[in-house]
Formats: sequence, C-alpha cells, structure tokens
Amino acid sequence: MSGATQHAFTTTALGRHTMEQCAIPAGSFTMGDATGDGLAADGELPVHEVSLDAFTIDATPVTVAQFERFVTATGFVTDAERLGVSAVFHLLVDAPTADVTGPIQGTPWWIGVRRASWRAPGGMGRGTASAGNGDHPVVHVSWDDAQAYCEWAGRRLPTEAEWERASRGGISEACYPWGNEPIDGSDGVWRANVWQGSFPVHNTAGDGWLGTAPVRSYAPNGFGLWQTVGNVWEWCADGYDARAYEQHAAHNPRGPAVTHERVLRGGSYLCHPSYCNRYRNSARSRNSRDSTMGNAGFRTVAQHGDQSLSWPHLTE
Repeated sequence: MSGATQHAFTTTALGRHTMEQCAIPAGSFTMGDATGDGLAADGELPVHEVSLDAFTIDATPVTVAQFERFVTATGFVTDAERLGVSAVFHLLVDAPTADVTGPIQGTPWWIGVRRASWRAPGGMGRGTASAGNGDHPVVHVSWDDAQAYCEWAGRRLPTEAEWERASRGGISEACYPWGNEPIDGSDGVWRANVWQGSFPVHNTAGDGWLGTAPVRSYAPNGFGLWQTVGNVWEWCADGYDARAYEQHAAHNPRGPAVTHERVLRGGSYLCHPSYCNRYRNSARSRNSRDSTMGNAGFRTVAQHGDQSLSWPHLTE
C-alpha cells in the first residue's frame, strides 16, 4: 500500500475549471470500514484491496464562486431552480413564510423551501449565496447538476474508490483523513465541520460554524485535500448498491451501471454520533440523482486519457 506523497497542483486544460488540483499517484489501498465504525446497511464491507490509476482531484469542493462562473457562461438552471423548491435544514431557513412548504416526511428537521438554491441556500431572505459566500462549497446541486458542470469543465465526478483513496491522504485504514485523532475538539483541536450539541435542536457551533464553512477551513490531509469529511456531502459517479464491494473489480472499480440512486461521500455539517456517524473515510450514503439539499456539493477529478468525461454508462 502506498503512503502519503507530496501533493502537486495543476490547472485544467480547458481553463474553465480553476479549482486547485491535487495529484494522486497510481497505487493501491484498503477500501472499506477497517475500524468497525460503519453501519451495516450502508455497505462499507467487505474491506478489500483496490488499485487505481493516477488522477487529479480538486483540493476543495467546488465553490459557489466557481459554480457561478459555470452558470454565467452557460445559463444553466439547476434542478432546485427548475423545480422551485429544495431542502433546507430547519435552523438555517431564511425565507418568507409564504416560501416555506413545511417539514419533509420522515426527516422533520429538513424543510421544503421555495426558491432555495445554490444562489440562496436558506431561501430568499437576506440575499444570495454569491454575495459574500463565494468561498463556501456550492450546495443545492443535484447529481445531474454536478454532471452538467463536469461536462462544461472537461472533468468528471470521482468514483467512490477514487474519492476514498484521495480522502485517506495516504494513511492506511484510518478512520479520518488525518488519522484516528478525535474530530470533535476534545483534545483542543477542531478537525472538521460537524454538529456539536443535541441533534437536531441545538448546535453549539463549537467548531465555529452552524452551516457550511469556507472550503479551506481546518487543515488539508496528506494529499492536500481540504474537508473531505464534514462540511458537505460530495456526489460520486457511482450508482449505489449496498453490495457493491462484493462485486468490485480489483483495478479502477466502478459502481453499478443502472440505478437511480447515486453515492454520496464524506458526511456534512449535520453529522453527529447520535444521528449520522458518516463523517469517516469509508462511510457511504446515497440519494436520488435529482435530489437537492443544503448540505451536498461535489468535487471533480480527471485521469490522463479520460475518454468519456461523463461516463454515459453511469447516467442511465
């Protein structure tokens, strides 16, 4: 298994995607929950060895400012904007009463808010996301929105194997990108943006943030990636299957070709042991490809010689 390496940074050939890049060398790693912290239903097992070709990956999630460049250049309308409503965590709603449609069934801490979007993540209350929050991760983007961005940028979404390899930062079988030290500040160091307090009613914001944090908050991992856990969930290319690891190829594995659900990785600012212990390298979640919410974004990758940046066999 390969260890940490000095990260290198490049820019994309098209010049559209200006996010800083980290170079991940070809190599193998142990994929899956090696620490016993996973949820059985999520499919983090079996632990297995995977080898990957070299690739580059964004040092941070795509920011509001970078996504705005895409929208300005293309006139793209996101799924949240087209449908006119998106999911906002109840403590972050910033919208006129008439725009609030009410709790989402099964998860009452999520509220349907009309006109909530990447421009206005809490709703159309005080203003837009791009007014002062350009260095935060873009949210309220669906998997399909992220795919559209990738096609414009000449990039693609990472496979979840690529995502996990990059998140681990060269540290074998650790729980978090930095190792196994606590995430919650109990040793005096906050290492990620997650929930503190009593979920979902009271967040002490001990780490400094109630919602999203700027993408370069905390510290990067051994490969130079910032905030792969906490802050926002990140869409991956793969279709979701709880038994995917039982069928993984040993080299450059990809998820199932035909499924409406797509993999999300890394957890978010809402993760807490009492609710969502998924702010870990190996943790998996999923949602439908057209779903939008205030705690999910994405980052992009590229391999030398990528022939199909949008991987059509995964978009059925």
